[in-house]
Amino acid sequence: MHGGVSHVDTFDPKPSLTKYNGQPLPGSFGEGLITSRIDFRKALMRGSPWEFHRCGQSGLEISALYPHLSGCADDLAVIRSCYGDAFDHAPAIYLRSSGSQFPGRPSLGSWAAYGLGSENQNLPAFVVMSDGAMKSGAGAYHSGYLPAVYQGTVFRGGKSPVLHLASPEGIGEKSQRETLDLIARMNKRHFAEREEDSVLDARINAYELAFRMQAEAPEAVDISKESEATQKLYGIGEPMTDDFGRKCLLARRLVERGVRFVQLYHGTNIGDDWDDAHLDLHGSHTKMCKKSDQPIVALLKDLKAHGLLDTTLVVWSSEFGRTPLAEGKNGRDHHPYGFTTWMAGAGIKGGRVLGATDEFGLRAVDQPKTVHDMNASILRLLGMDHTKLTFRYQSRDQRLTDVHGEGEFTNWLLGA
Repeated sequence: MHGGVSHVDTFDPKPSLTKYNGQPLPGSFGEGLITSRIDFRKALMRGSPWEFHRCGQSGLEISALYPHLSGCADDLAVIRSCYGDAFDHAPAIYLRSSGSQFPGRPSLGSWAAYGLGSENQNLPAFVVMSDGAMKSGAGAYHSGYLPAVYQGTVFRGGKSPVLHLASPEGIGEKSQRETLDLIARMNKRHFAEREEDSVLDARINAYELAFRMQAEAPEAVDISKESEATQKLYGIGEPMTDDFGRKCLLARRLVERGVRFVQLYHGTNIGDDWDDAHLDLHGSHTKMCKKSDQPIVALLKDLKAHGLLDTTLVVWSSEFGRTPLAEGKNGRDHHPYGFTTWMAGAGIKGGRVLGATDEFGLRAVDQPKTVHDMNASILRLLGMDHTKLTFRYQSRDQRLTDVHGEGEFTNWLLGA
């Protein structure tokens, strides 16, 4: 969820925040916290305008903003104690995706593709979909110092996720194959003197992948083959849910065909963004939740119906939360000091909550989890030990979690 989702309005209920709505923080609660737009010593507390309800057999508390997701409460493992130290979008997105606030390191999806390889040679191992220009740019799904072949492949929104899949009129497969073979010979001769250039190597491989994709990708991205009931489940054809619904349905189709890692970014259009909560919390979160709620639930239910949820890890997150304090009359600022992530699938035992923020939702205080802890557990759920998934670079065995990630909580996620 690109732009910053308010944890205290979605998955982390704070009765004290509501009780003391309009009052300043007591004592020293705000000391040491900074944001770009408010002063924690002066800003007033803002209770959530949405009610929370106990959902499912587990009684997991979820905001009224997510009426559809409430029906999947027993599938969700909610981590309320995530935190970081980057309070602007691009550094926070880099931190969440690569373990560093600075661009240039491999993303989680690239590490997954590097560690697991590909199950389908005719489709990319790592696919990225967004609905506009990301605040971080392509650095969020870049391969960094890993070979460039592991970077994310961008699929577009709408009815044509991959451009130019069809060959030009009059160009047959034999002619195209001969052209690609000639290009490959020339590229390999050029590459022989530049074997350290992984970008060039990736470009050579991309020609071949694109050729193979022409055989399988058209069918994979053609959601018209899905039943009317399935498309309705995702909200396809409805103005609010059509775009993200298509992406979520395409994600299921790609996973079903062996794509290892699919990253969906929701809310990347200026003016249609979770970050609109700076000035209009109520308007932005009402709209963005309505756009994403039904498609997310459809993805969970559809994966389960296809027998894929047990072997597919679904992670919902944002680069940070939003302040429990008011920004202006109707807003919340960025807040990395305590926010929420949830996971489902992959054998996870749902209907439970791990960790907590303080009574006002300011800081992660019980079992706080850094991005390294989160990534270590994600890799383990994907079948990899984060301390052993390494790549030699600059005379050092680099890894996604650097020298951190000691606080794995995978056993809790699995109910062990």
